[in-house]
Amino acid sequence: MRAAFKLLLSLLAGFLCTGPVDAAPRIKPARYTLTAAQTWHPNPPGRGRFDASALLLQPDGSLLTVNDKAPGLFRIELATNGTAALVALPEAFTAAQLAPLANRKSGPYDCEGLARDDRGRIYVSEESERWILRFDPATKTVEPLAIDWKPVQKWFSSDRNASFEGVAVGGDTLYVANEREIGRLITVDLATLKVTGSFQVTPIGLPARDVHYSDLSWFDGELWVLCRESRCVLRVDPASHKVLAQFDYLDLETSPENAYSHPYPYGFVEGLAVDAKNIWLIVDNNGFPRVADSKDRRPTLWRCERPDRK
Repeated sequence: MRAAFKLLLSLLAGFLCTGPVDAAPRIKPARYTLTAAQTWHPNPPGRGRFDASALLLQPDGSLLTVNDKAPGLFRIELATNGTAALVALPEAFTAAQLAPLANRKSGPYDCEGLARDDRGRIYVSEESERWILRFDPATKTVEPLAIDWKPVQKWFSSDRNASFEGVAVGGDTLYVANEREIGRLITVDLATLKVTGSFQVTPIGLPARDVHYSDLSWFDGELWVLCRESRCVLRVDPASHKVLAQFDYLDLETSPENAYSHPYPYGFVEGLAVDAKNIWLIVDNNGFPRVADSKDRRPTLWRCERPDRK
């Protein structure tokens, strides 16, 4: 009897330690390293400083970006010799289109994120005012979306430079990246302009309280998140909010031929676009020169072949 009782206790302890036999194992996200297949240094339109702060890959394959020092859209015209031209698009986010907002705007425009919906409308996040501006090519008008941010206001910083840094559109959902203090990804229903939720995704090996988000991209039903401080890109399931894969680019950004001469510990990559074969990254170098060429203060654009598709 005593031996049977001991056997029963042993079996019970084993069950309690192992848990249910059908428990699903936790699978770690795949992790990759990005390398540049091609590099460009886009030439600004004119002699002024150009802080490239977003990337948008159009259906026709062209790339758009914004300058966080002034409103407007710019097409990146790629050349084969490692250079590119930043060409202003005359029909979008013009002074005339923005004139009705003049009495509501304090200070210069700080344009950051860039996205496109299925109707071809272009979205820009304006950081200093926490605006989401939408350009409609059919009407040639720009409007600030009337979104009530109260449900997620607890995540907002009083610092006007720690605000909306990236946007993406997936179907009827607008994704907005609250950059830092505290980093948060916000979802908005485009039909109702209501905030539907928020969440945070964290790079592998970084259990920090805060994560710096600097851009978002939507491709093939998935959300892609650029983490500037951690120097990586995350591929995220938009339904479960799980990180499916991580793409590190620390060595790419900090290599002697690519690095910029600046005193800050965090990264400067602020633009992300994704397609079936590539991950595109652009650097907002904040006017600092490259280490390899102290006279070159242009941004850098990289095309990285997706290692998860090889």
